Amino acid sequence: MWVFIRQGSASQNLRDLIPTVLLHGTDHVALCSDDREPDTLLEVGHLNDCVRLAVAAGVSEIDALVLATLNPAEYHGFSELGALGPGYQADILCFDTLSGFRPSLVFQRGRLVAREGAVVPGQVKDTPAPAFMRHSVHLAVPPPAARFDDGLRPGTRVRTIGIRQGSLSTTSLVTDPADPGATVARLAVVERHHQTGRIGLGWVDGFGLSHGALASTVGHDAHNCMVVGARTSTGPAAMAAAVARLAAIGGGQVAVDDQGAVLAELPLPIGGLMSDRPARVVAAGLQQLVAVARTLGSTIDAPFMHLSFLGLSVIPALRLTDKGLVDVGRFELVPVPVS
Repeated sequence: MWVFIRQGSASQNLRDLIPTVLLHGTDHVALCSDDREPDTLLEVGHLNDCVRLAVAAGVSEIDALVLATLNPAEYHGFSELGALGPGYQADILCFDTLSGFRPSLVFQRGRLVAREGAVVPGQVKDTPAPAFMRHSVHLAVPPPAARFDDGLRPGTRVRTIGIRQGSLSTTSLVTDPADPGATVARLAVVERHHQTGRIGLGWVDGFGLSHGALASTVGHDAHNCMVVGARTSTGPAAMAAAVARLAAIGGGQVAVDDQGAVLAELPLPIGGLMSDRPARVVAAGLQQLVAVARTLGSTIDAPFMHLSFLGLSVIPALRLTDKGLVDVGRFELVPVPVS
């Protein structure tokens, strides 16, 4: 069995798991990032950041590099990758110093493709995405506000997804959304591929959202429209407006206020998942979205990354899909109201 030590934007487990390397060595262990936001990639890096954190936690520089190169290549059966020597593909990162693990030169198959953080002109082919990957938000009609209101009577206790900083695992909570002290938000998953009209409704605690709505077509692994909205009476209308805007721009991420006015958006026209704009433009757009989310009351870091995982129905304890609320431990749909 292999252990992959993950450090992403929402899932940050390296510091908890790296002691196993200090105790037992590097055999059958590798570093991975899972999902990292574009601004994180630009500001702190990718696997080189994982290497940097591992070294800061006490792993030697050589062992940390093994965890990021030779070991993952061995796991995947890439016998020509992961090391320097005869018979290996010449994919090489050159560092001026190991203290920061920031490559000054990058070689791929022996060709210099990047220098000082910039791609060498003409060395990486620009391949546009095919047309079928665009216009991927398929809704018969954008759902109205009423579809995002579960119609629960005040005082009804509901199963609630609890999220926490730095972890993808959730907890199964029971809350009363009408309680003045509640910190919950509305949650919905809108099926966007086959015009089925399915919408799953639920509640989430830990977002801190108190106004407006956030929505995204990044929603692992089905990548439906994920939308979180304020628990107030304006929440359903804001959620409907956010989903309608996603349909209008062909997918992406959006933040709207209580009246449904768009405050910030990041179009992701390729499958509703990717942008064809330069990385720094995408990163700036995401940073603006996160800043706006803060003004709407969101308190969790990487709110859109956390939102994207709330529909991933294989990670305990509760998840929401377009078919309803899933108890992952029981592997079955469960009602939102608690009888």
